[in-house]
Amino acid sequence: MSRARHQAWGRWAEVLAAWSLRLRGYRVIARRYRTPLGEIDLIVRRGRLLAFVEVKARPDLEQALGALGPRQRARTQRAAELFLLRHPSHAECILRFDLVAVSDRGRGRYEVEHVADAWRLTWSPC
Repeated sequence: MSRARHQAWGRWAEVLAAWSLRLRGYRVIARRYRTPLGEIDLIVRRGRLLAFVEVKARPDLEQALGALGPRQRARTQRAAELFLLRHPSHAECILRFDLVAVSDRGRGRYEVEHVADAWRLTWSPC
């Protein structure tokens, strides 16, 4: 798959993930939130819960679920810390790191799986 096609597939997976989360009652706060420390694919909120979501798109769901490594988790956490510093109104929220795995089942059918609390926080924003 070419780089441009791979990036387009990743963006489409983020759209699918955002809609899947919206259907579950989440409100999208930010998409593709970029900082010098890292990027967060989606930031969503439902009530007092604020979730930083990493989206992984792979040919099958098992590969997508296993695609999140420790370096990526650390970058996401650093970006989340910066987000909280820049947006103190979310400081009282319950924080969570989620994963949404997306696979292409062919013929316009996609499988989307939301893994709530996919990894634990290794720093304290306090």
